[in-house]
Amino acid sequence: MTHIIIAGMVSFLVAIFVTPLLIRWFSAEGFGQEIRDDGPRSHLRKRGTPTMGGLAILLGITVAYVVVGIYGKATGFGGFSASGLLVLGLMLGLGLLGFLDDFIKLFRRRNLGLNKTAKLVGQLVVALLFGILILQFPDENGLTPGTTKLSLIRDLDTFDIALGGGIIGIIIFLVFMYILISAWSNAVNLTDGLDGLAAGTTALVMGAYAVITFWQFRNSCDHNVLAGCYQVRDPLDLAVLAAAGLGACLGFLWWNAAPAKIFMGDTGSLALGGLVAGISVTSRTELLMIIIGALFVMEAASVVIQVAVFKSTGKRFFRMAPFHHHFENGGWAETTVVIRFWLIAAMAVLIGSSIFYGEWLNTVGGIYDVVS
Repeated sequence: MTHIIIAGMVSFLVAIFVTPLLIRWFSAEGFGQEIRDDGPRSHLRKRGTPTMGGLAILLGITVAYVVVGIYGKATGFGGFSASGLLVLGLMLGLGLLGFLDDFIKLFRRRNLGLNKTAKLVGQLVVALLFGILILQFPDENGLTPGTTKLSLIRDLDTFDIALGGGIIGIIIFLVFMYILISAWSNAVNLTDGLDGLAAGTTALVMGAYAVITFWQFRNSCDHNVLAGCYQVRDPLDLAVLAAAGLGACLGFLWWNAAPAKIFMGDTGSLALGGLVAGISVTSRTELLMIIIGALFVMEAASVVIQVAVFKSTGKRFFRMAPFHHHFENGGWAETTVVIRFWLIAAMAVLIGSSIFYGEWLNTVGGIYDVVS
């Protein structure tokens, strides 16, 4: 538990104190956000607000992870792990892609950065590297950071994405990883359209996963092979990353809440999407993340629905997509949309966490019933 507390505190302090430095620096350099012309008219006042604040989030998470890793090495308990380093690498890789996108926007003074092809190719390279590496680095029990089996709360043995192995199977698995990682990074990116929405929602999701992965650590099959134990390679390190993500998002939210003094930009949103994807895969809960991160799913789905309906009928299903803008254009105040969406995100987190804990109770209870 000490590791998790340190991670949360360090990342929070780094983010909350580094963000105002970025605000002053970017304001002095004129690194302000360009606003899309077809967006809500109320957003025009935000033009020129500093962006790329996601750098503070990335710094907070990275510093916290390094500090806890050094602390773990010094105390002989914990430290750096393959799972933690791979998830951190996925986050930083997508963060670099987002930084390039933001930099092009600022340098060329426009609302468009990398084109769609460049962004998708960048996500493909990062996803392929992550997908290949998570099947490496087995521990003393043969557990690797990831598995080719589909997972809800544990691996589903009847659903092997790689079809049992072979070159074709591995290719199918890598395609799945690309879809999953690009979907989550783009979903968080689409959610980042209102002051504090993406940061607050990600904080809720990371808070849930800090608890879930710590529970996996306390009930790990690596410690005791008992009823309900979890076969996850490095759950404590994943809990550290989730806690660091929680702390960094809260520290950034201090400055990003309405009226935002800085935006996270693609630097932050793509990276946080990578963090969400990476933790879901390495904790063996990628399907559960769909429930816990339901607000991200809803935001991405609204864009898909809008495009599909418009192309097939020539009419718009929503006033504007992503659908947080639908409510804005319907007369809701921005803060009202954000708070209500936070409530939706909180309910999704509670439902997903309850499913996780309920499965453990049923597993343990079922074993006890057999014994009794």
